[in-house]
Amino acid sequence: MPVAATPLVVGIDSSTQSVKVEARRLDTGEVVASGTARHPATTPPVSEQDPRAWWDALVAATHALGDARRDVVAVSVAGQQHGCVLLDDEGDPVRPAKLWNDTTSAPQAAELTERFGATGWAERVGSVPVASLTITKLAWIAEHEPTALARATRVMLPHDYLTWRLTGEHVTDRGDASGTGWFDPATDAVDDELLRAAVGDWTGALPTVLGPTDRAGTLTAGAADALGLPVGAVVAPGSGDNMGAAMGLGLRTGDVAVSLGTSGVVFAVSSTPTHDPTGAVAGFASATGSFLPLVCTLNATKVTDTVARWLGTDAPGLGALALAAVDDPGDAIVVPYFDGERTPNLPDATGTFHGLTNATSREQLALAAHDGVLCGVLHGVEAITAVGASLDGRVFLVGGGARSAAYRQRCADLLGRAIVVPTADETVATGAAAQAAAIVAGDRVDDVAVRWGLGAGVEVEPAVDATDRRSWYAAVSG
Repeated sequence: MPVAATPLVVGIDSSTQSVKVEARRLDTGEVVASGTARHPATTPPVSEQDPRAWWDALVAATHALGDARRDVVAVSVAGQQHGCVLLDDEGDPVRPAKLWNDTTSAPQAAELTERFGATGWAERVGSVPVASLTITKLAWIAEHEPTALARATRVMLPHDYLTWRLTGEHVTDRGDASGTGWFDPATDAVDDELLRAAVGDWTGALPTVLGPTDRAGTLTAGAADALGLPVGAVVAPGSGDNMGAAMGLGLRTGDVAVSLGTSGVVFAVSSTPTHDPTGAVAGFASATGSFLPLVCTLNATKVTDTVARWLGTDAPGLGALALAAVDDPGDAIVVPYFDGERTPNLPDATGTFHGLTNATSREQLALAAHDGVLCGVLHGVEAITAVGASLDGRVFLVGGGARSAAYRQRCADLLGRAIVVPTADETVATGAAAQAAAIVAGDRVDDVAVRWGLGAGVEVEPAVDATDRRSWYAAVSG
């Protein structure tokens, strides 16, 4: 492949809703061009997409890079975790891919957990089965669509499918593999017994698990032609979206990221694997050779959007009301299980208000809504610490909620420590680009992160000590 005048790398964020593509300079990380395209909408509890639609969207988004495409030397894909893609001998999907938020396999998750025990699963693969894990989706297909499973000759994760379309190689990385339910990130090995429990004697191929410095391959002529990229550009192993976000933030061992979107997520980089039989902490691997324990809650910014509507304002207005109550918070507490809850596992729960009196003000209700969301999410920090991870590094606040002044300040107040709000909104595509840069240049992702200045942002210090409200919230929420 000819040497580009100004070498660029492409990072791809293929999420449930859309794909985002960024072309960045190899040396500085400066964004030169970007493109996006939508994926088909889904309607959980049945949430499925045709994998070929992801490729079509990637082609459209990559074409938006324009002339920058000719200087691309490496590509990497970070994709939505856990989905189940099944292909036949011809490389065609045998059925639509089941996505992470498809909950139809909840009965299979319960059956698998009962068979080996929650502790057994946690010890063997780091996570206890829930409907999101790929192994439960395979079990559902084996039970309900055995003909489709019989036609399938290989199984992939969503990011693996795009890597396969780019290179023709059936590969994955240990980060995304750690969310399947059949891969042990502590030993980097497949647990064949667990897999057989899900699919019986099915003999389809699993993707080869690459290490963090391995190349997945190079762009094939067909892929290069479709995308308008140079033939032979290096393709990095890629990973799951949370692993990509960790790289995009430049997370180091001991660092924590708190993400506030429709759902809430806490993940951290740990030098040792974690095993949580309660199922609260998913014991994932990172894309860089370490581990990425993660806790996910179902309720986050949608709760404050709803409370804002009830109080006749919008999200920024609710935030202003909340900050006005910081010095006089009152006794109001919001337990934010408006859509049930995943962590703790209370799918039929509802939201509740506690401590209301005739003196409770709109401002105090607004503060209670923000604190309720944050306390639920920040419980993940305690849960990750409880399973042995050392979280003595930086704390980042990301996601749509990080734009809220109230969420920023109350996150620092409730934690009792400074937080960093990154300047850049995009982290997943950035992380994929950083991995591509590391692979093609023979660097470590950590070195690329420093060179590119990833994770730079605004530091928010606590304004008041609100740490006691977290234990108060925990006692009420149960």
